[in-house]
Amino acid sequence: MRISPFLIGRYFARWEQNLPYFLSTADVENYCLNELLALADEECLALWQHLSLGYTTTTGHPVLRTEIASLYQNVEPDEVLTFAGGEEAIFVLLSVLLAAGDHAVVVWPAYQSLYEVARAAGAHVTLLPLHAEAGWSLDLQALRKAIRPATKVIVVNFPHTPTGALPDHETFAALCEIAREAGAYLFSDESFRFLEFDPEGRLPAAVDGYERGISLGAMSKAFGLAGLRVGWLALHDRDLLGRLLMLKDYTSVSNSAPGEILALIGLRAREAVLARSLRLIRRNLELLDRFFATWSTEFTWVRPRAGSIGFPRLCRDLEIEQFISALVEQQGVLLLPGSVYEYPGNYFRIGFGRADLPESLARLEQFMATLQQ
Repeated sequence: MRISPFLIGRYFARWEQNLPYFLSTADVENYCLNELLALADEECLALWQHLSLGYTTTTGHPVLRTEIASLYQNVEPDEVLTFAGGEEAIFVLLSVLLAAGDHAVVVWPAYQSLYEVARAAGAHVTLLPLHAEAGWSLDLQALRKAIRPATKVIVVNFPHTPTGALPDHETFAALCEIAREAGAYLFSDESFRFLEFDPEGRLPAAVDGYERGISLGAMSKAFGLAGLRVGWLALHDRDLLGRLLMLKDYTSVSNSAPGEILALIGLRAREAVLARSLRLIRRNLELLDRFFATWSTEFTWVRPRAGSIGFPRLCRDLEIEQFISALVEQQGVLLLPGSVYEYPGNYFRIGFGRADLPESLARLEQFMATLQQ
């Protein structure tokens, strides 16, 4: 397999050991081990204390799969397959699902793996752009036009990375119907699910909304547990599940035993975990609202509806990469340029799920002030 470099990974690798302020991260403030263990119920605590550090079940710990299944309306535990993070899940699914001659439609901008793995599998990929001028909304008419006889999968990501967009329920239902008419799978990266600012806006999971829906979840974003490297797929197609398991035998084989139990603790305590995440996000979003109102001539800002990231645009006649480099040099603050999504224009990703956002944002304010001098 030949695959293009992973631009986000290479970008962060360049900076992550050297900078104090990351105003670009997508995950919510991560838990410390002791904080998480304090949330464990008696069963989970016993599993942790008597944990064997051997190989785990390839499909995932049965108790963990049962807990994951409870996140959905109509999913059985044996319709869940766990992976070493969402990244492995994406790689395995698209590698199994697609081959030369197949076609995939991928909403874009997007996490690079969602389209690059499809290309590496030999499929033709149509990127379906979202536009700031339309509020980053999903264009159903454009989606219908993108469908071909060879379309095998439609790939979406809502709440959306990197814009924070979230369609309404009517649009989601139409999306499922378009996939049904095409006879295509609907692969939905739902890593930011449960971070909707208005709970009424939460969409059904793809696996619940469509018989060929495939839902991707992970502990990394909403749950603030990225270091566990636990992700999963939930789907009803038993034949496809079997083929995914066969490829997993050649990738991670099984998950980390500690990671599985810690993920179980986080999921069982999800009411408290997600409330913590939303408190941080709401506090930080208020600060960002004030920032973008103050600097409205310098930036355009489509306010996210969910998640912990947004995708503003720098309005200056200055390349965003140059802007970010100067910000790093003067203030030690890192943003993520839209070029890592291969998206044109002066867009950049800003994250607001971390506890140190007030200090990071203050440094960005200081930097903006120097540009006015």
